Amino acid sequence: MNNFGSLHEKDGRFVLVFERKYPFSPEKVFRYLTDPYYFTQWYPFATGVMNLRVGGKIKFDDGEGSIYEAVITELNPPYSFCFQEVDDLLEISLYETYQGCTLKFSHTFNDRAMAIYTAAGWHRCLEVLGQLIHDRTIEWEDNALELREYYKKSLFKN
Repeated sequence: MNNFGSLHEKDGRFVLVFERKYPFSPEKVFRYLTDPYYFTQWYPFATGVMNLRVGGKIKFDDGEGSIYEAVITELNPPYSFCFQEVDDLLEISLYETYQGCTLKFSHTFNDRAMAIYTAAGWHRCLEVLGQLIHDRTIEWEDNALELREYYKKSLFKN
């Protein structure tokens, strides 16, 4: 299974898309996406403060003195969870399959030059999410440089 993300252009912005397949129900996977206890373990800078409703806020702390909020724009348990984080849009959808579910993770942003770093970062975060969902010990693999190199070649072929 290809766990690598792809880059698309839409309305003058850029969209990174990742898909993951899980042998679990959307209900189980959705809990790992939205429960603040799990969210803080796989989503960067999450503080655990989350008002889980449309219009609700999610608080982040970058560890360097900046606190910021995202606003939940869509919440349809157990199938979608979307929020606006500053200028970026994060859309997470779950689709029921015969053997469990497929997660589609999309990040829409403005700066194409950041795609390599953003893709490598989300790749790592989604690996940790998968570890949580599979009830494994979390291990942040030291592979950011290799992933950036991969995405540099795959996202900017021309």
